[in-house]
Amino acid sequence: MTRERMIKIAGAAALLLVLAACSKSSSSSSAADGGGGGSAAVLNVATTSLGSTLVDGTGRTLYLFENDTSSASTCTGACAGTWPALTTSGAPTAGSGVDASMLGTTTRDDGTTQVTYNGHPVYRYAGDSAAGDTKGEGIGGTWFAVSPSGDKITAAGATGTTGSSGSGHGSY
Repeated sequence: MTRERMIKIAGAAALLLVLAACSKSSSSSSAADGGGGGSAAVLNVATTSLGSTLVDGTGRTLYLFENDTSSASTCTGACAGTWPALTTSGAPTAGSGVDASMLGTTTRDDGTTQVTYNGHPVYRYAGDSAAGDTKGEGIGGTWFAVSPSGDKITAAGATGTTGSSGSGHGSY
């Protein structure tokens, strides 16, 4: 075997090892932040630009989808890529400011267990890159941050009741 061929094979093997390590670290990070994969989700309340807001264990803002008219999630496929469900492998835990009686779970179409709050499945927004970001607020007129009382938060910071308004999955 030529030296050039051996270098190419070694490079390919190294690339496979890096990809495998990245795959493992991304699944362990979801477990560490209460997003599923082996640990129970933790919900807290944090102060964001919208006021008191429900957040996950790493401080990422949690949202509700108004097209979810029950505890069953209607955000699947491409929607779930933009709006990842907050999943858990055990009973979710109420942190500071969270009403434990409002916590629940629902089973998603893919068999994972999604956290609910006040009867609404909760999600993160892929466009939020740091704790406290609220870039998903009001998108499509159907995605809203969740208040500690379990209601949607409007961009003005006032809470309101949730309903079934909206225009379907096209709003993600």
